Amino acid sequence: MDVKAAPNGVATIEDRILRITGYYGYYPGYSTSQKSTSKSSVPRCKPGANCPSSHSGISRQLSPLSVTEDSSAPILELQSRGSSGVCGHRVERLNRSGDDGTQTNSENSSQENRMKARCLSCSSVLLKAVWGLLIILSVSSSWVGTTQIVKITYKNFYCPFFMTWFSTNWNIMFFPVYYSGHLATAQVKQSPMKKFRECSRIFGEDGLTLKLFLKRTAPFSILWTLTNYLYLLALKKLTATDVSALFCCNKAFVFLLSWIVLKDRFMGVRIVATIMAITGIVMMAYADNFHADSIIGVAFAVGSASTSALYKVMFKMFLGSANFGEAAHFVSTLGFFNLIFISFTPVILYFTKVEHWSSFAALPWGCLCGMAGMWLVFNILVNVGVVLTYPILISIGTLLSVPGNAAVDLLKQEVIFNVVRLAATIIICIGFLLMLLPEEWDEITLRFINSLKEKKSEEPVEDIAESSVHLRSRSRANGAVSIPLA
Repeated sequence: MDVKAAPNGVATIEDRILRITGYYGYYPGYSTSQKSTSKSSVPRCKPGANCPSSHSGISRQLSPLSVTEDSSAPILELQSRGSSGVCGHRVERLNRSGDDGTQTNSENSSQENRMKARCLSCSSVLLKAVWGLLIILSVSSSWVGTTQIVKITYKNFYCPFFMTWFSTNWNIMFFPVYYSGHLATAQVKQSPMKKFRECSRIFGEDGLTLKLFLKRTAPFSILWTLTNYLYLLALKKLTATDVSALFCCNKAFVFLLSWIVLKDRFMGVRIVATIMAITGIVMMAYADNFHADSIIGVAFAVGSASTSALYKVMFKMFLGSANFGEAAHFVSTLGFFNLIFISFTPVILYFTKVEHWSSFAALPWGCLCGMAGMWLVFNILVNVGVVLTYPILISIGTLLSVPGNAAVDLLKQEVIFNVVRLAATIIICIGFLLMLLPEEWDEITLRFINSLKEKKSEEPVEDIAESSVHLRSRSRANGAVSIPLA
């Protein structure tokens, strides 16, 4: 049965089917009958032989066909489509793999950065903790050493104001010590005058002038001298343990003055700590049945703590916060003011024979220099510790001077601890520790308690989930399904 040729050049039904189905290697008008003739007309080449006329023969055999396009075009188009499709899939796969690689690389780099940041934070915290431990031991040791050297000096030489004046003059060396540390550690080193002017900004933008030197330095120098002088007077009447414990009450006085003068936040726990400090003071005076020397010594120690608190509050009110360099500059300035303007006081006391000594050669220079050096080390460590570690650790180091002095007094057999004295010391130390609590201590405590409750509530849920999974696995192994009861 003959079929008429279609207008598009397809002559038979077979050609139509091959065209519709997209048979690879099909040419329009090239049916099975034509394939045999074309196959017979095309010469076969042996493997490895050159067949230069094969393509031309094919084109000559196919040229009589009624096709408007070249016969080889559909083959080339199919081949190009096939190759482009394969290449396109490969390119897409490569692109996807490249995107996945970049994503994995970015995730890996972000994880590495997080791990590095965590390691750095952990190392910084660990380094601060190590420095804090060293600072605590150094601060407590220097304060205990200062107190004990004063007690030793009093055996042969009792001139408390001269000792205060002599030790305060050593504060002049504070800034040179700071500048030496700057030269040893800083990458960009500055000249002494440039560094001095930079640190003198604590007095104002204009730096240190004569007016500011007299206006700002005079009250602080007087408070500094009174604090140390009253502390030395108290050491004559009381033991080193009692005086160091009573001096810890300055934290309570700082809170009261800051609340009244600086309008700081009111905290009930610090009020409780203040009451405990006052209770410890009264019990300390009662420890010796309100003996005259005991009451006077307690008054001197409490006065020293009060002037120390007033010094700190005034410093915060007029000068604000200061870095290590500014603090070194300020303390050295106090030393200069003490040397220039307060030197007449020991002279007057000497000629009035209130504080008299036979000759300068008879002075215990070893003990005096040891006391002044330990006091200077204590002041340097207090200011350095704020930079290297947490400020709370400095206060803990000061508190540890109480058991340190107690241990030394017990070894020297200079103190007998009765129940009242021991209870007063413990109450004052507990009040001091309560003063160290941060302002948000209640919120932090509530968050910690809530986190513990959440962890406890999550544990039974996890146990129930694990037991249900275990029951399901057992039921599946036995061929039955277990339905948990509500």
